[in-house]
Amino acid sequence: MTAYVAFLVLILLVAAERLVELFVAARHTAWSRERGGKEYGRGHYPAMVALHTALLVGCVAEPLVAHRPFVPVLGWSMLALTVAAQSLRWWCVAALGPRWNTRVVVVRDLPLVTSGPYRRLRHPNYLAVVLEGLALPLVHSAWVTALTFSALNLVLLGVRIRCEEAALSLGRDPQLADAVR
Repeated sequence: MTAYVAFLVLILLVAAERLVELFVAARHTAWSRERGGKEYGRGHYPAMVALHTALLVGCVAEPLVAHRPFVPVLGWSMLALTVAAQSLRWWCVAALGPRWNTRVVVVRDLPLVTSGPYRRLRHPNYLAVVLEGLALPLVHSAWVTALTFSALNLVLLGVRIRCEEAALSLGRDPQLADAVR
């Protein structure tokens, strides 16, 4: 199997993982709504979906179109970082339980989760996204995709984290409702 074909298999596995995430998120959204959960930040969600889809497309296209080689020392180390990012992501999912979501959905009066990776980091899931967005394309030397995704993702994460922080504050202070709708 050529390195590019193996890389395509990796991208397909990541795409399948994304579909699993969407299934889990839909279940968690239903759980949250049954408990009065409200969704915030709907406006940036389509941009997030588009950016993450573009990451996978760029990973497939750039090595093919730009004839990027597989560089073993880079590729294997970035694969290890990608696996670590996935592990961190699923540790976040496990720690948050039904409160984990791809959307910002908050159930009022639930305490913040402070276990698992949340014991040390405020937003460990976003660290996983940053690591994966940089590492995954570099498995097969797709550095333009890695840099472009990373730059756009930092802008989007700024919006997302502000929205999430405001929504979590709302869960404790109803006077903030207009700030995040």
